[in-house]
Amino acid sequence: MKQLFFIVGLFVCFNAAAQQKAANIIIVTTDGLRWQEVFKGMDTALANNPEFNQGSLLSLYKNYGDREEKESRRKLLPFLWTVVAKEGQLYGNRQLGNKVNNTNPYWFSYPGYSEMMTGYVDSAINTNSYPSNPNETVLEFFNKQPAFKGRVAAFAAWEAFNRILNEDRSAVPVVAAFDDCGGKQPSTREQLINTMRSGSFKPFGDEECLDMFTHFAAMEWLTKKKPKVLYISYGETDEWAHAGKYQYYLDAARQFDDWLKNIWEFVQADPQYKNNTVLFITTDHGRGDADKKQWTSHGSDVAGSGETWMAAIGPGIAAKGEINTNMQIYQQQFAQTIAGLLGYTFKANHPVAGGLNEQLKK
Repeated sequence: MKQLFFIVGLFVCFNAAAQQKAANIIIVTTDGLRWQEVFKGMDTALANNPEFNQGSLLSLYKNYGDREEKESRRKLLPFLWTVVAKEGQLYGNRQLGNKVNNTNPYWFSYPGYSEMMTGYVDSAINTNSYPSNPNETVLEFFNKQPAFKGRVAAFAAWEAFNRILNEDRSAVPVVAAFDDCGGKQPSTREQLINTMRSGSFKPFGDEECLDMFTHFAAMEWLTKKKPKVLYISYGETDEWAHAGKYQYYLDAARQFDDWLKNIWEFVQADPQYKNNTVLFITTDHGRGDADKKQWTSHGSDVAGSGETWMAAIGPGIAAKGEINTNMQIYQQQFAQTIAGLLGYTFKANHPVAGGLNEQLKK
């Protein structure tokens, strides 16, 4: 009888957590991380290929390899597969018929991030050099709400986010690439981050900084300003993939997972955020796979690069782990989902696709 009460009580607790409305949300993306690595771990065909393994075959197998896909993916993304898989939900394992896709037909970054943040596919946005986004993002929507105004921010490794999120119109502060963080009164830590970032090695030129600077700038803002809506966008997974460096690509994915853990541990230790904050995790596009040499590329001419994934943990999200049911999710559904997790309906100057909130709380 005691065991029965325990099981019923556990079910009630999980159900209550799933029904609870979050007060804060942190949206985190890593550019171009394939669903294949997320759900299957290290791709041995790429690891074994001297064109891509950087002469580090033994290191790759030691750090990320295993005969079992589930163990390989856990070695690559331990936070995702121990914490989120236990307490949240993961979507996009196409081996199980669970599909997440871009709706836009272009399958590269600006259209992907715009779709993700606006809930809308604007066919005119067909280049990464597109000017400021004419469409309203869910971040801009939140910044217009009295409870959130001035408590929304974004940090990104790539300079294009100033345009994607339309910083000038939205009034959402966006620290992208080599922008200084901290505003007019940077803390001592922010001053140090700015100095180190401006003087750092720039393997991706002036358009993109190393992810570590984006991460620590965002964490300082999270600590100091306590935003209710925060967006963090990392970029190295995409950059090292384009360079054909599979070890660095996997290392960047592993570092991304460490930073997810860092964010979540901070959230769960902070009185403002503990037990009332969602962590929403995804990517902007996929990469090639049918032709293994195309893993470095993506776009409408590269098969499979419109295939993505998503994960979430926190209030309003039932603890269901890896979703193994046949279903189709589209990236344009994310913006309304993000709004719904905080109890809002996202309305903009364009149509907005419906969200996934009923699915998440079941």
